[in-house]
Amino acid sequence: MSLRLDWSNEQDKIEIPENMVDKLEQLLTLAGAAEGLTDGDVALTFTDDDGIHSLNREYRGIDRPTDVLSFAMQDDGVEELDIVFEVESEDEADPISGMLGDIIISVERAVAQSEEYGHSLERELGFLFVHGFLHLLGYDHEDEQAEAVMTAKQEEVLRQAGLTR
Repeated sequence: MSLRLDWSNEQDKIEIPENMVDKLEQLLTLAGAAEGLTDGDVALTFTDDDGIHSLNREYRGIDRPTDVLSFAMQDDGVEELDIVFEVESEDEADPISGMLGDIIISVERAVAQSEEYGHSLERELGFLFVHGFLHLLGYDHEDEQAEAVMTAKQEEVLRQAGLTR
């Protein structure tokens, strides 16, 4: 049992640093351990501003690009449709039962933000990934208290991974 990262790069404007996927896998393990989570799958997609803008408009009704989007598979949202998987036999597993969800990161936005905040692209991508992961687990930042909790969790995971400002 372990946390697994499945990633794809759907943008070709900015090269993803060679060691970035290894660092993201480390962050997934650290963030999962901090939450007592040892098993599950996370799908990560790197995209550009146009790609994330389209998703943000379609799924959130916000007509602009953003830095990261998260789509939780285990979310019990009131407006969500139940996904029913019919198995042929008792030995067949539900293919989405271990899927935590999808994280989409705009690499263009990550580059701009890393320059704006004066830290590395690796740190910004790591921050956005951990931020997205915590959203998959149900964390949000709708008020100051929730934002403080989420920020503290993010910073601790990044510190453990050596991605400080």
